[in-house]
Amino acid sequence: MTNKQEHAGNIVLIRGACLWILMALILAWALVGLYNQVGFVESVFPGKPSRVLQAHIDFLLMSALILGFYAARVALPWHVRWAMVVGAFTNSSLFLMYALFPSLDPATEYYTPSGLGFMLSNIYLYASLLVTSYGFGKAAVVVLKHSLINQVEDKNCKRCGRKLL
Repeated sequence: MTNKQEHAGNIVLIRGACLWILMALILAWALVGLYNQVGFVESVFPGKPSRVLQAHIDFLLMSALILGFYAARVALPWHVRWAMVVGAFTNSSLFLMYALFPSLDPATEYYTPSGLGFMLSNIYLYASLLVTSYGFGKAAVVVLKHSLINQVEDKNCKRCGRKLL
């Protein structure tokens, strides 16, 4: 894939999606360890196993979304591409953070809504939501605009551009 036309400059999307798929595979193996009560894995993830499952699924879903935008072959601004890839990781890793640190998970009895850890996790949470929303929202607008513009151009002659009936 050396031809810029093939990926419309969105190579960071395919690389990011591949990394997050690999992360999902690692988490799948972690789930196998958790459900088979492997001590080491249980000590790494002392929180709810369902949070590891949520992280696994979210990494897969975010990868699928990124691959869908990549497949559209619409050139996206660099900041949109990076927001999508970074946002996909941070959004999915929120569930992982809850599995690693149960005191940050509002769904556990260990939840402690105070202190530096709580404040940092909230900053991470809202920054992730903003970056992810910006990246995927802006990409959706760009692809939608592109599809509407191309719909008009499809009615014109490819060679000279004159309007066809």
